[in-house]
Amino acid sequence: MIRVKVVIWSVGCLFVFLLFGLLNLEVIHGRRYQELGSKNCVKLIPQNGSRGKILDRDGFVIVDSQLAYDFMILPQETLQQDRIIENASKILGKSEKDLRFAFKSNFISSSVPVTIAKNIGIKEAIALDQMKVDFPAIIIQPNPLRHYPYGKLACHILGYVSEIDRWRLTKLEDYGYKTKDIVGFGGIEEKYDYYLRQEEGGTSFEVNHRGKIMRTLGFRPPVDGKDIQLTLNLKIQKIVEEKFSDKKGGVVIMDPYTGEILAMISSPGFRPATFAEKDNSTIAKYFNNLDAPLINRAISGTYPAGSVFKVIVATAALENKKINSNTTFVCQGQTMVGRSEFKCWSTHGPQNLGAAIAHSCNVFFYKTGLLVGPQPLHDYAVKFGLSKPTFIEVPYESAGFIPSPIWRKINKFKNWFDGDTANLSIGQGDVAVTPLQIARMMAVFANNGYLVNAYLVKSIDGRDMLKARRKPEKLNLKQDTIDQIGEGMRRVVADPAGTGGVISGLTVSVAGKSGTAQAPPGQPHAWFSGFFPYKNPKYVICVFIEHGGPGYYSSLLARQIIEQMINEGLI
Repeated sequence: MIRVKVVIWSVGCLFVFLLFGLLNLEVIHGRRYQELGSKNCVKLIPQNGSRGKILDRDGFVIVDSQLAYDFMILPQETLQQDRIIENASKILGKSEKDLRFAFKSNFISSSVPVTIAKNIGIKEAIALDQMKVDFPAIIIQPNPLRHYPYGKLACHILGYVSEIDRWRLTKLEDYGYKTKDIVGFGGIEEKYDYYLRQEEGGTSFEVNHRGKIMRTLGFRPPVDGKDIQLTLNLKIQKIVEEKFSDKKGGVVIMDPYTGEILAMISSPGFRPATFAEKDNSTIAKYFNNLDAPLINRAISGTYPAGSVFKVIVATAALENKKINSNTTFVCQGQTMVGRSEFKCWSTHGPQNLGAAIAHSCNVFFYKTGLLVGPQPLHDYAVKFGLSKPTFIEVPYESAGFIPSPIWRKINKFKNWFDGDTANLSIGQGDVAVTPLQIARMMAVFANNGYLVNAYLVKSIDGRDMLKARRKPEKLNLKQDTIDQIGEGMRRVVADPAGTGGVISGLTVSVAGKSGTAQAPPGQPHAWFSGFFPYKNPKYVICVFIEHGGPGYYSSLLARQIIEQMINEGLI
C-alpha cells in the first residue's frame, strides 16, 4: 500500500512539473519562442544586384560592375564536405588546408551557406558548378564586383568601395545599412552612395529545427543601383593625367559659365580597384604613404596662393578707386614697409597695373595692397569665393582661409601690421586656398563678373541635375575693372617678359596669372591659372604643383595640356 502511494505521489509530482513546464513554454514565454521559431524556419540566401555605373558627360563608362563569383557550401551536408574541398582545391589552385580554414572561419550556422572562396573567375565558377551533380551542397553565388576600366583615372573624384566601418554603420543603420555592406568611401562613391547602392535580393528556404533545408519558398530579384553621369570630359581628363604624370599637386579645368568640372586630378593617386579586391597589403601602403595619395589635393589641400592672388588685390584697388590704369610705382627690387625690407623677385623699374600683372611685380602690389587696406582685401577675397567651400559634390572639401585684422585680434591676440598687409597682397602669410577655389576665382574674369558654382554631377538615373543648380552670382564689378585685369593677364602670356610667356605661340590665345608661393623649408609651390581662348573663353584652367619650384613649371605644364587639347580637336 505504501509503495502504491509513493508511485501515485511521484506520478503526481511529475505531472505537476510537466504542467508547469508546458505553462512556461506556451503561456509565459510562448510569444518569444514563437518568434524565434518563425525566424529559424525561414532562411535567406542573399543575391546582390549591381552598383550603379558612373559615366562621363558623353556617356562613356568610367566605373561599372563585373560579375565575380563566390564559392559556397551548405554545411548541413557534412558527408560531402571533405570530398568537395578535395576536388575544389585542384580547381582553385589552393591547398585543402586553406579551404578548410576558410570553412571554419566563415561558419555561422548549419543552415547558412559557408563562403569558401570569394571573387573567383568564370572558368573556376563553371568547373565548380559542374560538380553540383555529385555534390548538391555546392553553391556558386554571383557577386558584382566594382570595376574601374581606366585604372587610376579620376580616382579622387570617383572614390572607392569597401566594407562598411563601425562609424558609418552607426550613422546609417536607420537607412537600411547593415554589417558587411559594401559602401562608398570618398568621392562620388561616398557622396552618392544612397543612389549607387543596389537593393539585395535572394532565395528564401524553409528549414527544420535542425537547420536542414526542406523546400524553396520564393525568390526576390535584386535591384541595381542608379547610374550617375558626371560633367567630366573623359578625353580632357586623360590628357591632364597623362601630362601631370608623377608630379605632386592638382589640376582643375572647368566651364567658366556653368561651373561644370571638365577635368580634375590630384596626384599622387591610387588604384580604386585595390579596395574592391581587398588587397590589404597595398591598401596599408596607401594609408602609410607620406605623400598621402588618398587626399584630393584639388579640393582638400590648402596652400598659399602666391601671385595668383594679385588679381584680387588689383580688383579691390580698382573698385575702390585707389589706383587706375595710369598709376605707376617704381620697382627697384625692394621696398621698405615700416622698418622692414620687402623684396621683389626682380628689378622692374616703372610699373603700371598692366605691366605689374604681366611681370608679377611684388613692389607694385605691396604698395597697392597698403593703399587698399587689409580688411577690403579680405572682403574681396571672400567675395571671389575664397575662405569658404565651393560645395562641390564630393566630400572633405576644405574651406581655405584668408586672414584679417579682426581674426588676428580675436584668435591670436595680436595686432595687424603693415607687413601683414604686404604679405597678404602677394598671397602669402596665412593665406590658404585650394586649386578649385583658384579656378573658380579665375572664372570671374572669363565670364565677365559672375562667381559660378562648381559642379560634377550632370544627371542621376537620367534626371538632369544641372537645371536645379544654383545660378552664378553676379559680383557687380565694373566692366573696366574686368577688362583691365583681363588685358594684364593676356600680357602675362603675350608679353615677351611676361611670367607665363612659355605658353605663347599656341594657335589659341591664353590669358592667366602665374604664381610662385613660398613654402619653406621646401621648394616653393608653382601655380598657373587662366582661361582660353582669350576673346571667347571656353575653359578655365588651374595647374598647381606642390613644391614644384617657380610658377614657370606650372605655366609649362598648362601649355602642354592646352597644346594636346588643340591637337585632339577639343578647342
